[in-house]
Amino acid sequence: MDPETPSVLSSVPLGSTGLNVSQVGFGGIPIIRLQNNEAERVVRRAQERGITFFDTANAYKDSEDKIGRALQGVRDNVVLATKSFQRDGEGIVEHLENSLRQLRTDCIDLFQLHQISREEEWQEINRPGGAMERLLQARDQGKIRYLGFSSHSLDMALRLIRSGCFATVQFPFNFMEQEAREDLHPAATKAGMGILAMKPFAGGVIDDGPLAFAFLRQYPEVIPLPGFDFPESVDEIISLYAGPNQVRETEQRRMEDYRQKLGQRFCRRCEYCQPCPNGVMITTAMGYPLVASRMSPRTAVEFAREAMETVPLCEECGECEEKCPYELPIVTMIQEHYKLFHSHKAQV
Repeated sequence: MDPETPSVLSSVPLGSTGLNVSQVGFGGIPIIRLQNNEAERVVRRAQERGITFFDTANAYKDSEDKIGRALQGVRDNVVLATKSFQRDGEGIVEHLENSLRQLRTDCIDLFQLHQISREEEWQEINRPGGAMERLLQARDQGKIRYLGFSSHSLDMALRLIRSGCFATVQFPFNFMEQEAREDLHPAATKAGMGILAMKPFAGGVIDDGPLAFAFLRQYPEVIPLPGFDFPESVDEIISLYAGPNQVRETEQRRMEDYRQKLGQRFCRRCEYCQPCPNGVMITTAMGYPLVASRMSPRTAVEFAREAMETVPLCEECGECEEKCPYELPIVTMIQEHYKLFHSHKAQV
């Protein structure tokens, strides 16, 4: 790809921060599966094609390091965002310093508190010496430009928007999960906050990129953050912005087909439930029906065998369900999926 090829992406304001970013951003999870050179190719392709907003997290294994390596020559042309699960002061400073090192920068444009979904967490963040106090100090020192947060709880996200502490909100948004549209997006816009959409493909259950982005492009104030694992996947998503957007009756019907098929009881593959203390490969086990719907029984069994054969290790402790931001009945679901796996196994 010629770096001089004009980008079809427009630049849009990130709330009232004064930062301008591309219409679509770069989500940093998928590149953790890639070797360094492959990951750097994907990141560089995204930057060359006009993506200027790169979102990662301390929790995403070596994603920060890979993004930092790939973008160190064009740092002034991009906006870097990362996140931390830490709630205490010492922990957040340690994560911030680590992020600065790995991203190879002296200032992070957007530092986000990762997955705040409970009031107790917010209280811990705000206690004397807690994460918020230390982040505000870091901002005064020039190590951070703006603060944001991510959440999977609508009530908590609205509470955080009203706090006035943050410049951005990151929340799930796709045609399967539209709850943010009615209250969260208007509240964030009124507060002058940038809106970032995690899970534009609903954690992988939407396998139709043009359909996913036909929906998302109806909301230009919302910046989707798809993940990419091949340079070609970067080209595919960016090409969807080349012309005007249309959501016709046929697209509406296809979206409704997905909703009818999946409902709200599906795994988004966020992996917050992991690791299982007994070794159950929860995420793959949770996704087995979706895999099986796209493959023959023989192929599905072979593809998921290793993970599904860990399901009997489950002792129903419920630890995974406590961690799930979507409050899914994981124990029940993986047992149901195990029965489906065995019915397919019997056909092989």
